[in-house]
Amino acid sequence: MPRPAQEISAEKRPPLIMIVGNPNVGKSVLFHKLTGRYVTVSNYPGTTVEITQGTLHYKGHRYTVIDSPGLYSLNPITEEEQVARRMLLRQRPDLVLHVVDAKNLARMLPLTLQIMELGLPVVLVLNMMDELERAGLQVDIPALRQSLGIPIIPTVSLSGRGIAELKELIDEHFHPSASPHLSACD
Repeated sequence: MPRPAQEISAEKRPPLIMIVGNPNVGKSVLFHKLTGRYVTVSNYPGTTVEITQGTLHYKGHRYTVIDSPGLYSLNPITEEEQVARRMLLRQRPDLVLHVVDAKNLARMLPLTLQIMELGLPVVLVLNMMDELERAGLQVDIPALRQSLGIPIIPTVSLSGRGIAELKELIDEHFHPSASPHLSACD
């Protein structure tokens, strides 16, 4: 018996990846590094907030990537935060990339925990690692990974450091192979 067209189209939909995080942590730069030239910009219905959507092509697979507005908490105050929260709750992305400023990690982890409480798969992207290192600071990534129980990828989006590892982790999340999982990446 043939399946309904809606069911077939849902199976062919590329996985949805949503980039979230505070303003000015490098979300848009990361979005550009992941999607390159495959970018379209649209307004979220009923608001003036622009949502950027693009496509990541990696190892023959296609992923839809959304760059959400800045978000400090899932208890929104601004229109931008309300839009980002609605997107998380209504679109239920297949993977959330929570981008944080590595040198301000303690201040940004509460949002990571809130996203995890939604039951969404999360990758913590420790961005701006170069600034953290210049400040003489370090993050014990293995201990943090063990404590949170989620993959963590250190990056410097501007230079592209860590982007290849992030793409590999994304692909491995959706297409597991016999190779060791990259959640152990430091």
